[in-house]
Amino acid sequence: MPALARYFRNLVLVRGQESRKTGWWLALLLAAGTTQAIAATPAKTPPGALEPVMAGEFALQSGQLNEAARWYLEAARVSGDAGLAERAARIALLANDDKRAAEALSLWRKQAPDSLAIRTAEATLSLRRGDARAARKQLEGLLRDPDKTAWAHAFVALGTGGKDPKLAARLLGEMIDDDAIPQQLQAWLAFGGLAQRLDDAPLAERIVGEVVKRFPGEPRVALLRASQLREAGKNDEAKQALAKLLPQAERDPDIRRAMAAEYDLLGDAVAAADVLARGPQDDRSYGMRASLLAKSDNNAALTQLYDELRKQAAQPNPSRRLLLGQIAEFLKRYDEALEWYRGVPGGQERWIARLRSVNVLYQLKRAPEAYAEVRRLQSDSSADEDVSRDAYLLEAELRTKDKDDAGELDVYARGLAAYPDDGALLYGRALAWERRDRIDRAEADLRKVLVADPENVAALNALGYTLADRTTRYTEAMELIDRARAAEPGNAAIIDSHGWVLYRLGRNEEALVQLRRAFTLQKDPEIAAHIGEVLWMTGKKEEARKYFDEARKLDPENRSLQRALSKTGA
Repeated sequence: MPALARYFRNLVLVRGQESRKTGWWLALLLAAGTTQAIAATPAKTPPGALEPVMAGEFALQSGQLNEAARWYLEAARVSGDAGLAERAARIALLANDDKRAAEALSLWRKQAPDSLAIRTAEATLSLRRGDARAARKQLEGLLRDPDKTAWAHAFVALGTGGKDPKLAARLLGEMIDDDAIPQQLQAWLAFGGLAQRLDDAPLAERIVGEVVKRFPGEPRVALLRASQLREAGKNDEAKQALAKLLPQAERDPDIRRAMAAEYDLLGDAVAAADVLARGPQDDRSYGMRASLLAKSDNNAALTQLYDELRKQAAQPNPSRRLLLGQIAEFLKRYDEALEWYRGVPGGQERWIARLRSVNVLYQLKRAPEAYAEVRRLQSDSSADEDVSRDAYLLEAELRTKDKDDAGELDVYARGLAAYPDDGALLYGRALAWERRDRIDRAEADLRKVLVADPENVAALNALGYTLADRTTRYTEAMELIDRARAAEPGNAAIIDSHGWVLYRLGRNEEALVQLRRAFTLQKDPEIAAHIGEVLWMTGKKEEARKYFDEARKLDPENRSLQRALSKTGA
């Protein structure tokens, strides 16, 4: 079940941009704007198509993707509308309904024969069917298109369309043989990242060689090389590649941040902080440095940074004093942290400081004062609703630490009395019920979230995953997860939930396709544990152990990992 990270964003020590461990190259895909949701209702319905469109939308909102594809295809047939044909095709592809996808594509092509979108969808369908010849022709057509953004469409189709990573890697190699990839650095970097995702080290090495030859001296090439070496487990060589970029890093803040991210992925947060220390500094860079040093438990370096910042704190700069309080808190100098927090003069930082001071009082073993202060925040009429609501969430967190079950539930009851049906509070209480194995209560709260916000993707995914993981209501779970997939088809957590419900339905091979895809998007311990369990149950125990080991490296205490290890005996 998803964590409450979004709701505790103001309650934790500043950690900078936490790595999602998906690789910096993924930003290229996101920047290309190629991730497309299909959840929005069409703005205008053509004559004659209203009834099937309404039925299709109802089916889509109910998570019945096959029914939605059927109705939208019917609407496209009777209206001849390109938009409805496109919508039918996208829903059918998401539902793995290749027959309806092909028919919808045929209707779509009649109306918009040369659009990049339809050509991408056709390549996706060919990859789905394993038709290598057709897929290669369609992908190369996109790559050779004069539109300078067309390569990104080929990238998305190749990276997300097929079921067989080996076929995708083979086709990518053939397109390099044919010199089909355009002479654009962004394209080569993206396909290099794709080769890494496909776990094809020789292909990734080949692409890096091509990039070095085609774009000599480009620092982003060195970053790709370092990333490739890291993925191959050659950490020392990766660090050597990064070290060569230090002269550029001193002049370019973007290169500094990219290098820091790569060092962080290498597990060397100290080196990441050192890179960020080069060049002019501001509150953002100081905060990122503090985050990295805290992450590495390098108290000596963090103390040095703390002393440096204290010398500059004569003026009442709210963000600087807040940062100093957070660093002092991490260094367990709680009395100093409290002084800094109480010295934040105003603005939004003042509210964050007050929330943090509650935690500091708790750490100082002054729990009665901490609870009194958090209650004052909850009732402060000058605080905005987010601050007051976060104060309830913080108190619930502290009650959990105290193992005060009744107190935790009482906090949520008071919070929901003040903010009826607040999504964050309902979501938090649902997590509390789930920890207590009260799945009925967890479900009730998540459904309340969905009554107020039917398209709340986090709640859809959480409820669907919970039903799949903790009950036998798999069909209902699939419908909820499919609604989330329709809204965010590229979300790794939702793809993982989809794979998990497929596993629970006994569709192991399909489950592995989805779970592996999720893991390429996000190196997450829960996803790794899921892959390990499915592999173990299908007799692939050696490969399963590899994923269990990967999950242990990421988070040895992960609940899904612990359950999987207990279940399999691995």
